[in-house]
Amino acid sequence: MIKVLLVDDQMILAEGIKSVLQTSDDIRVCGIALDGAEALEACKKETPDVVLMDIRMPNMNGVVATKRIKEFDENIKIVILTTFDDSDYILSAINNGASGYLLKDISANALIDAVKNAYAGDTILPVKIARKITSAAAMVADDKKIKVKKAFAFSDREVEIALMIADGFTNRQIANALKLTDGTARNYISAIYLKLGVDGRGAAAEKIKAAM
Repeated sequence: MIKVLLVDDQMILAEGIKSVLQTSDDIRVCGIALDGAEALEACKKETPDVVLMDIRMPNMNGVVATKRIKEFDENIKIVILTTFDDSDYILSAINNGASGYLLKDISANALIDAVKNAYAGDTILPVKIARKITSAAAMVADDKKIKVKKAFAFSDREVEIALMIADGFTNRQIANALKLTDGTARNYISAIYLKLGVDGRGAAAEKIKAAM
């Protein structure tokens, strides 16, 4: 039996979701919380297997509640269930430990399947949401490239390599990823160090990160 905690500040919606879930013999709704703070306390009283979490709520929103619950017990699966498909919400929720992100227009059968899949350890991201994450991540990456290029007057290839240095890639990993010879990779890295005015990888990574 999968124990599910519902977190939504609109009780009528929570009751409707409860009715849907309990049509499945494999799911038991163990509680309803009206905000993130109540959800955290509910998890401490009876640990659920899966939490269906709204985003916008009073006292403690869904993103913060997700973080706090995962700190309390990392084994609890949290799936965001909301009307908001804003990419900032999606990325924040996933980065804070959510196992998935669903919109409330989901069908009853799909919601039941999502709970079961989350319980099994799957990541639950509908195509529409996955596209938003990909798009948002691309925008963040482009923003970093522009900032680093402008800060140090790097070439496009130097920007690529500089970001990889900041992410902790070794010379060999950089060469393999960009299909360069080891010598060519070393030459690019030396040129980057020169433009940064540093002698080593640690100092280079710090300076690059500071410019992002």
